[in-house]
Amino acid sequence: MRWSIHRQSPELKTGLSPSMAKGRRVERVASLIRREVSELLTNAVHDERVRKGMLTITDVEVSGDLQHCKIFVSIYGRDTNCEEVMDGLSAASSFLRGELGRRLQMRRAPEIIFKLDKGMEKGASVLNILEQLKEARQASNKSVQDDSIN
Repeated sequence: MRWSIHRQSPELKTGLSPSMAKGRRVERVASLIRREVSELLTNAVHDERVRKGMLTITDVEVSGDLQHCKIFVSIYGRDTNCEEVMDGLSAASSFLRGELGRRLQMRRAPEIIFKLDKGMEKGASVLNILEQLKEARQASNKSVQDDSIN
């Protein structure tokens, strides 16, 4: 009788498939990148263009191989400042990449691409439209009540 020793598959050890474990790692790295980039933008980046608008990191997407990273930012301010802030972020991306590599102790830090997230602006415009509709409805209800009184 032969005895064979088989290595236990990752699915049996963790109860997760390898793709799910990979997804968790990517999510964990994305949250670390978000935290570190936020701290670096606050304390380490001294480019005045970045400080022209109120900047919020809304989302971070990291590729499965951890080589590419999209950082979505929302900028509160005028549209002219928005373009300048995005230029400043693009200029600071190589500095941020180097700092991320050092802070997260990654063999290769991901290439950083900043994308403008217009979700906050769209949300504000939707709320504005809803408020206008509410006012129009109240005005029409008031005119209907005035007509019924007369």
